[in-house]
Amino acid sequence: MSEPAPRVHRVGELLSGVNQLLEDRVGRLWVVGEIKDLRRPASGHLYFNLADESGRLRAALFRGNARRLAFQPEEGMEVLCYGDLGVYVQRGDLQLVVRQLEPRGLGALQLAFEQLRRRLEEEGLFDPARKRPLPERPQRVAVVTSASGAALRDVIEVSGRRSPSTPLLLASTRVQGVGAEDEIAAALDAVTKRPAVDVVLLVRGGGSLEDLQPFNTEVVARAVARSPVPVVAGVGHEVDVSIADLVADVRAPTPSAAAEIVLPDRALLRHGVEQRWLRLSAAARDVLDAGVARLERARASLRANAPAARLGVFRERWSAAQRALWRVGRVRLAREGARVAALAGRLESLSPLAVLSRGYGLVRRLADGGIVRDPADAPVGEALAVRVARARMEVRVESVEASEDLEKPL
Repeated sequence: MSEPAPRVHRVGELLSGVNQLLEDRVGRLWVVGEIKDLRRPASGHLYFNLADESGRLRAALFRGNARRLAFQPEEGMEVLCYGDLGVYVQRGDLQLVVRQLEPRGLGALQLAFEQLRRRLEEEGLFDPARKRPLPERPQRVAVVTSASGAALRDVIEVSGRRSPSTPLLLASTRVQGVGAEDEIAAALDAVTKRPAVDVVLLVRGGGSLEDLQPFNTEVVARAVARSPVPVVAGVGHEVDVSIADLVADVRAPTPSAAAEIVLPDRALLRHGVEQRWLRLSAAARDVLDAGVARLERARASLRANAPAARLGVFRERWSAAQRALWRVGRVRLAREGARVAALAGRLESLSPLAVLSRGYGLVRRLADGGIVRDPADAPVGEALAVRVARARMEVRVESVEASEDLEKPL
């Protein structure tokens, strides 16, 4: 009896059979390994190898499942993959079609938070230099939160206590769940365009990391960063720190604290107004007192410079000057009188009349009035006029004797 002819399989048929065998015998499974040779083509699929110290396995994460990842797979990251093991028929390669991907060790949401935080920090979105100051007295405060959440009730309670006159504008949005991040970003964009809104409260109550996930997304971070007005984030409890908190201009530990930061305390405002009024009143009194003092000085100056007062001053000065002039005149007159008397005495002593009174005479020629000083001035026969102390005589020269002859004794 001859043996039956061996069955010859086509390649595609064989690989399809292997696929069916794997599906029936293995089914879906979890595989752990490190991501190697990660590729991100434009199609949105992810292709990589799962590797450990003993081998490698091709893996593919298609676009639909890749979009739902909370984190970004990275080269060398150790991950847990859940999917279908099969054969890629076109190449004959064993391949894991990944349906769920999780980081090994650190949770997916925490890893996504760290990745996004690191990337935005490198861009400078957390830089204190870009943070804006809050308005001291906001005209209108916008609140982006859930209309049914406890965070809104906390904000309203704080508003009624601190600043009931400040209007609140609610931009209601979901604050958790799939797609909530897009609604939050849209609400932020819309409310900051409203007139008179000069600060935004982005708030929600506490919750798990999954509940707070919308506030740890890039879309919300970008919306906070591009807001034209300051944003105060109060997300979760004091220990919760979200990406939105880090990007916001001010981070508050709770929604109530966010409201207290933004809304002015009317009691403090009243106290401030009272203090300013007291300072203004004191300043007004000081100005009034200074004005009265200036007025009194002006009046005194006016009295001192009035025409009658000035005339009196001039009169006093004139009288004093006149008295001084008289004193000086008398002194000078006495001094000049004494000087004149002295000069008169000297003149008297030098006067020819004084000489004549001592027995001398003044001899002149009658002809020409010339003084006779020498015998030659009066020759014999010359008519002369002789002036003595109390008389004038006319004589004629009878003889002339020289002076040396006169000195001889008679």
